[in-house]
Amino acid sequence: MAGPAGVRRAAARLVRADGRAFTVVLVANALAAAAGLAGPWLLGRIIDEVRAGSGTGAVDRLAASLLVCAAAQLLLARWARYAGHRFGERTLARVREQFVGRALELPASVVERAGTGDLTTRGTADVAAVGTTLRDAGPELLVCTVQALFVLGAVFVIDPLLGAVGVLGLTPIWCALRWYLRRARAGYLAEGAAGSEVAEILAATASGARTVEAFGLQEARVGASRTALEVSRRARFHTLYLRSVFFPVIEVSYALPVAGVLLLGGALHARGAMSLGTVVAAALYLRQFTEPLDMILVRVEQLQSSGASFARVEGLAPDPRRDGAEPDGTAPRAGVPAPADDRIDVTGVRYAYERGGEVLRGVDLTLRPGERLAVVGPSGAGKTTLSRLLAGVDAPTAGSVTVGGVPVAALGPEVLRRQVVLVTQEHHVFIGTVRDNLLIAEPGASDERVWAALAAVGAAGWVRELPGGLDAELGAGGCRTDGSQAQQLALARVVLADPHTLILDEATALLDPTTARHTERALAAVLRGRTVIAIAHRLHTAHDADRVAVMEDGRLTELGTHEELVRAGGAYAALWATWHGEPSEA
Repeated sequence: MAGPAGVRRAAARLVRADGRAFTVVLVANALAAAAGLAGPWLLGRIIDEVRAGSGTGAVDRLAASLLVCAAAQLLLARWARYAGHRFGERTLARVREQFVGRALELPASVVERAGTGDLTTRGTADVAAVGTTLRDAGPELLVCTVQALFVLGAVFVIDPLLGAVGVLGLTPIWCALRWYLRRARAGYLAEGAAGSEVAEILAATASGARTVEAFGLQEARVGASRTALEVSRRARFHTLYLRSVFFPVIEVSYALPVAGVLLLGGALHARGAMSLGTVVAAALYLRQFTEPLDMILVRVEQLQSSGASFARVEGLAPDPRRDGAEPDGTAPRAGVPAPADDRIDVTGVRYAYERGGEVLRGVDLTLRPGERLAVVGPSGAGKTTLSRLLAGVDAPTAGSVTVGGVPVAALGPEVLRRQVVLVTQEHHVFIGTVRDNLLIAEPGASDERVWAALAAVGAAGWVRELPGGLDAELGAGGCRTDGSQAQQLALARVVLADPHTLILDEATALLDPTTARHTERALAAVLRGRTVIAIAHRLHTAHDADRVAVMEDGRLTELGTHEELVRAGGAYAALWATWHGEPSEA
């Protein structure tokens, strides 16, 4: 979450990025406000001319001038709003682009801790709130602020005493505004956080619907949803309470400056110390002042909401990185040397999740370049956690994971992608063509390389059958892909990325055993000479590996070739005997 100072700096950067347009908006607003000042003054002049017995010619000239000024104000205000809306749309585009860029740069561990619901809410509702402010509230606030300052200044020019009375009548508004601003930011931040929690729970329940049904967790998920909705309701009612106190006080206070000027001005006029035209002009100015003031206060209230949204959007900015640390707490990436070679060393690694106990307990492992290592073990043994550390997704709690002598978690995304790639059983097909889905890994790849990558993972056949081949649209409104096809596309991306180390965490789990083994062998042929780490449940993967690592209760208990471990008669030998005895897997 960005602090108030960070939000102000971000807003200043956005203004500087389009400074010329912002200057045009200010100048147009100032001219429109100046043109609007003529009306009350000219009306006061007309009253004084009539009381002095002047003819219709003087009144007609003043009335014509009033019409000209009103028309000029209308045109200038329209131009100012047009320029303001264009400035707001361009600035909103920058905010959206920055958000997408920052979201893509976030480490996967940060995204997982935040939750997809929070990130989605920031990228939709919060960005939309910021956009509304930039497009509507921002220009309107500029217009009204300039108008209010000009009108209040005009009252002081007419008569300083009446101006002082008018300002004194604004005291209740100032007190109410201070009361509101002290509470609004925290209230709207809490409302945004509660909304994100609701979105996160709904997203998790929807994505895990089958698991919820299988384990009978319906009541638990409904209860969690109701709790989150209740928190959101209370947060929204709190901000509603703030508004219900703030605005009634403001509405009542609008009459005070006008009433004060009429009472004082009437008394002075009765004594002959002030003309009636002056009193009328000052009263009209203050009555006119309430209109931009009212809009300013409404927009200030909106700014509290959108300011909280902007703090959440700007919270993705890598401020910690500029302070010397990564967003996920790892070492800074600036100045990190390039890995000396492809060797991976795991030394004394321990790891514990934030909301759980220790998962890895002193793991030591060295991976030789070009080696095929299979990691096996029961569920919960720490296999997937180890793969995440090897891929740089997470940093170890203690110990180190290095590639070529450099901590893997310290490598920047572009460097890391060329070093180590993790492929899991969770894959995503992006909206676009088959070619678009594959060129994500290597934008400069030719069609020949793309087809070769598809052939390597056994996907060339079904892709050729699609209407348009590589140009076939996938996703919503296009060709549908099942889980196994999505996995093959993900593996094809790996082939195109061409890393020196590949980590397969059940990457072929959605494929049938025959296709899975064919795909793994095809990948082995393509990635010959590269390091391959396979987190496997099917033990034929371990049989084909150069070495097998057995994980139990967060520890590396056995390490050796398939034959060595079978002869040793330990945990791996028991697994192999059990698996090999199943006719379905023989």
